[in-house]
Amino acid sequence: MSSNKKKRNVEVVVISDVHLGTYGCHAKELLRYLKSINPKTIILNGDIIDIWQFSKRYWPKEHMKVIKFLIGWISEGKEVYYITGNHDEMLRKFVDFGMGSFSIKNKVVLELDGKKAWFFHGDVFDVTMEHSKWLAKLGAKGYDLLILINKVVNNISEFFGKGKISLSKKIKDSVKSAVKFINNFEEIVTNIAIQNKFDYAVCGHIHQPIIKNVVTSDGKVTYLNSGDWIENLTALEYKNKKWSLYKYNDAHYQKEDIKEINIIDKSAKEIFGELIADFNFKN
Repeated sequence: MSSNKKKRNVEVVVISDVHLGTYGCHAKELLRYLKSINPKTIILNGDIIDIWQFSKRYWPKEHMKVIKFLIGWISEGKEVYYITGNHDEMLRKFVDFGMGSFSIKNKVVLELDGKKAWFFHGDVFDVTMEHSKWLAKLGAKGYDLLILINKVVNNISEFFGKGKISLSKKIKDSVKSAVKFINNFEEIVTNIAIQNKFDYAVCGHIHQPIIKNVVTSDGKVTYLNSGDWIENLTALEYKNKKWSLYKYNDAHYQKEDIKEINIIDKSAKEIFGELIADFNFKN
């Protein structure tokens, strides 16, 4: 985005599930979005860097540019919270580390215009994560492979003048157990938030961007999920006492951004081979 375009002022921006270091990450689009806003507070709500699947063989310059841009914000004195997720759980040993306006946390509670906002990634409510980490890692590898296949399919689809599709979203929407998991996740989060008298519960993890008000017999809360930068390309923004869900859509794309048939200078066969070779069952 050119520097002469006016940036949008935002009080708080929440970004999660970027998964830098994976083939599915839309780092270029994320960087363009970051350059378009001027936030006071930045919440990096988990899984920003995918340490689970990190490989020295795949770290594109666009991914490093995102890191450098965030460091630039920190150097400017913008308040940046890095909340740990499951894919970057290695950083949990550094929780409460702070440097200037930057800090690493497991959760953050902020007061926004007299209301309490609870920020956390959400993997602590994932039973699969807690009891079968190897299964979760297997799922992560499979998800990354599916996203890679999806990119190839979409490039072919666009070549023939058809629209984009999301294979993983279609699978999740059609599998009853996946829908049930999302519903259970949201129910657990909102119940805990209401018990603790939070006005906002803001999480990531399940890659399902949404803002909705939940009312129970015990109280009410606004549940928010920032989505991801793999499929949905979404973020949460808070301004003028109101939350909104930002969606990076096709209107933002330029022609040079769509030329992604060759993700890196390797054949699809080599990429698939690396994904399979990298997989292991270690915790």
